[in-house]
Amino acid sequence: MRKGSVKEALVKIKYDPREEEGDYYILIEHRGAYGDVKKIPVDMIELGHGYFFVGETQIPYHRILQIVRKDGKIVWEKRSRD
Repeated sequence: MRKGSVKEALVKIKYDPREEEGDYYILIEHRGAYGDVKKIPVDMIELGHGYFFVGETQIPYHRILQIVRKDGKIVWEKRSRD
């Protein structure tokens, strides 16, 4: 499941011609609200160096909890802090 960094996984999804970015979404922990999780389609994000962007909103990669395919398969998951 987890191979490499979250950014490496997103680069593969967005730029590998064998992948369809519309088939994936990310789950992020919303800032300031523990347990508040947002779902964002991968085709709505632009990748940056330490952040990704949803429109004008800049979000750090460390907020990503999972990358999930639309069929429910988790393709990347943040390591537990426990």
